[in-house]
Amino acid sequence: MNVKMTLYVSEGNPHSLKVLAANEMTGVKCDIKYVNHDERVVPFLSRPTVPALRLSSGNYLFSANAICQYLFTLGGLEPSDATNQWLEWEGTELQPAVTLALHLAALQGKRAEAARSLQKHLSYLDQRLAKRGAPYVTSEVMTVADVVLWGALYPFLSDATLLPGGLQAVTGWFERVGGHAACKAAAQSILKGGGLSTLKPYLQRQPPPRQRSERPASNEPEGENAEHTMTEKEIQADVEIWSKGLSACPKPKEIQHPILPREGERNVLITSALPYVNNVPHLGNIIGCVLSADVFARFCRLRGLTTLFVCGTDEYGTATENKAAEEGVSPREICDKYHTVHANIYRWFNISFDYFGRTTTPRQTEIAQDIFGRLLERDFLLPDTVEQLRCEHCDRFLADRFVEGVCPFCCYEEARGDQCDKCGKLINAVELKNPQCKMCKQTPVVKSSKHLFLDLPKLESRLETWLEKSVGTGDWTPNARFITRTWIRDGLKPRCITRDLKWGTPVPHPDFSDKVFYVWFDAPIGYLSITANYTDQWEKWWKNPEQVQLYNFMAKDNVPFHSVVFPCSLLGAEDNYTLVSHLIATEYLNYEDTKFSKSRGVGVFGDMAMDTGIPTDIWRFYLLFVRPEGQDSTFSWADMALKNNSELLNNLGNFINRSGMFVCKFFEGQVPAMVLEEEDRRLLALTAWELRQYTQLMEKVRIRDALKCILNISRHGNQYIQVNEPWKKIKGGERDRQRTGTVTGVAVNLACLLSVMLQPYMPTVSATIQEQLHAPPHCNTLSGKFVCMLPAGHRIGTISPLFQKLEADQIEALRNRFGGQQKATNVKPADEAKPAAPALAPGLIPETAGKADPQRAKQLTEEVAQQGERVRTLKAQKAEKSVIGAEVAKLLDLKKQLVLAEGKNPEPPVTKGKKK
Repeated sequence: MNVKMTLYVSEGNPHSLKVLAANEMTGVKCDIKYVNHDERVVPFLSRPTVPALRLSSGNYLFSANAICQYLFTLGGLEPSDATNQWLEWEGTELQPAVTLALHLAALQGKRAEAARSLQKHLSYLDQRLAKRGAPYVTSEVMTVADVVLWGALYPFLSDATLLPGGLQAVTGWFERVGGHAACKAAAQSILKGGGLSTLKPYLQRQPPPRQRSERPASNEPEGENAEHTMTEKEIQADVEIWSKGLSACPKPKEIQHPILPREGERNVLITSALPYVNNVPHLGNIIGCVLSADVFARFCRLRGLTTLFVCGTDEYGTATENKAAEEGVSPREICDKYHTVHANIYRWFNISFDYFGRTTTPRQTEIAQDIFGRLLERDFLLPDTVEQLRCEHCDRFLADRFVEGVCPFCCYEEARGDQCDKCGKLINAVELKNPQCKMCKQTPVVKSSKHLFLDLPKLESRLETWLEKSVGTGDWTPNARFITRTWIRDGLKPRCITRDLKWGTPVPHPDFSDKVFYVWFDAPIGYLSITANYTDQWEKWWKNPEQVQLYNFMAKDNVPFHSVVFPCSLLGAEDNYTLVSHLIATEYLNYEDTKFSKSRGVGVFGDMAMDTGIPTDIWRFYLLFVRPEGQDSTFSWADMALKNNSELLNNLGNFINRSGMFVCKFFEGQVPAMVLEEEDRRLLALTAWELRQYTQLMEKVRIRDALKCILNISRHGNQYIQVNEPWKKIKGGERDRQRTGTVTGVAVNLACLLSVMLQPYMPTVSATIQEQLHAPPHCNTLSGKFVCMLPAGHRIGTISPLFQKLEADQIEALRNRFGGQQKATNVKPADEAKPAAPALAPGLIPETAGKADPQRAKQLTEEVAQQGERVRTLKAQKAEKSVIGAEVAKLLDLKKQLVLAEGKNPEPPVTKGKKK
């Protein structure tokens, strides 16, 4: 671009950082002149103003943000409304705070106070980035907004001692923007690699900033947090729908196996990334794959969609061979053992697979070899001799995942031989710096071996055509889109699909008969073979792209194999395969302040969750509440207790319990007549709006956000009850009693709706609520409409509390138990890997009697105290005798188990009656 302009900047001036980076990035030709801080560049201003841009017309721009905008516009990058809003927020909200923080840190040495003064604004930016889930603030690519925000925050975010903790989204964004060559060059030119001390000469010439009163960051881009204002027309429409009752909703669809696609309907095929069979899944594995997929599958069934949910264990490869050698059994035995372990864990977590299979089956061999043969016939496979790492100590070639070293791209020190978990780039194991054999820690040597490669470059045009359609029309998570684009941008290379192993699907080629398929070629084909083991009509799902929508659920490290390698295999096979329509990838779930580690005894693994005494649905709820949708998240015992006690016990459970109890206590168990007033009509409309939000979010697989809609409804319900005080009005006159009836009837109908919305998240709690309310089966659909499910005259059942409080000492004991102090234990054999043992029958003494178990005794002591409190509460509420009796029986059983755990024999039952 041939425009004669002059850009004036000064060293050590943070505002110059922005404009120089913008100039470098856009490529606009300017003469760059470095001037002193107090030089008057703009002739008509009475004060020095740098940076400044002298235009070819002789006019000047002297606002850093305006200069950046102008340069981007000249570079053909027009600012959008969203970028303009961010620039306004930076100028009016962020910049004054940054100026104050710079003075505090650089001139007064008050670094901690400076960091605190920016906390509010950094948290706001972090929340917005996390909520968008995109790599940059307004889109998938860098814009002027990113450059301006990066330049403003660079002096702080580049100094680790000033960066507040817990800002994963901001940290990731800052690294991405700062990694751009233009930003690196600008930082070096303006700050010369120095820290805050570089800014002192500039800051000393500026007037001291004024302290601003604290107020929330405003001018949110996109206005996502604005409250919904309902019109009278909306309210009236929702009330009319409510009045129609269940007749306005479709009947639940009966599920008949085998489930097959139906022509003319929406058919949903759901897969969860196949877990490796060589170990026990931890909570991060469970939320990233099977639990997220389960929630969506249950939601689809409630929507009446034809839905098939399949998964299974990935059983071939070096990982299995090594685990078998470690335990002294055959690979087949290790697969049988851990397949059962996985199946039991997922059964305990209430994962509703339609079929849970495995990859070591004849159908897997048949389908994998067929796809291989079709690729070979169509000339999409290449033979080549490759350099591989071989461990002379272990006497074998090392599979990619059994080599660790330093990433050649980002220098991450724990990169695997196939991919770096930090930067996400593919790695050839021989490229690793300082490689080590994962098993023996010896340094491997490079040896040659002949292999077959999938010709990804030859398939690239087909892949891009398909990706454009799939990503454009489907719901791909931002990280899935970003990782896939990164692979395409970096250029595809042939990918080796064979390995020098014994345990795997044999390669049907005479020149490679001593090899097996590489796990990332073979394992995704497991989705097809598992479906084929479920039904011999599997091709109706997997060779039917016109009628089937495929949803893949996984953690982000699995993305490239599902978005590039596997689709290329199917595209090259040319057999009309169903390809992924919606790729749903989570970030990582960490444990407290570290990573899960079975060997170090850190974190909760699936088999351990069963033994904590915490019900399955509480685990499901909390994992889904902290689901790492847009950024990494953390499992925290303290936070789990807080969410259980506040959101479940005090919010959701409190509302549902009160609603049902009012029906029982005030109206003899029958839903009363409802005469709606304006307040009731507004609540119905507000609930209907939350239900529509929930449905839309779930359709977009924003599972964590949709859960908030459920909790919002129960909060609205609690407030509605609190304002109307039915426990007082029931004692009043006819008008007050009628009002109590309306409030009670509306509230119990909200409770029934919540039971349906809860089904994907907490299926057992949902079923319990419906049992207590005697909810009609017809209510178990999600049409997006809120209707009166429990009309006047409907009789409900016995109401009892849904949740128990998690006490501080109980949580502290669990934190200590899973914090690394305990010894790591081997997984129980398959026949022992079962859910927690059922309660003992009266009078039965187990084989372990007389053997004290202090940890179990402590846990049972807490459970006895909690159950005792529950019994006292029920008695105080004057619950039915049958309910109290059942809870007393549980209490006596817990006491008996406690005696056994203390190493004592239970006392024989005392028979009441006359003494002889």
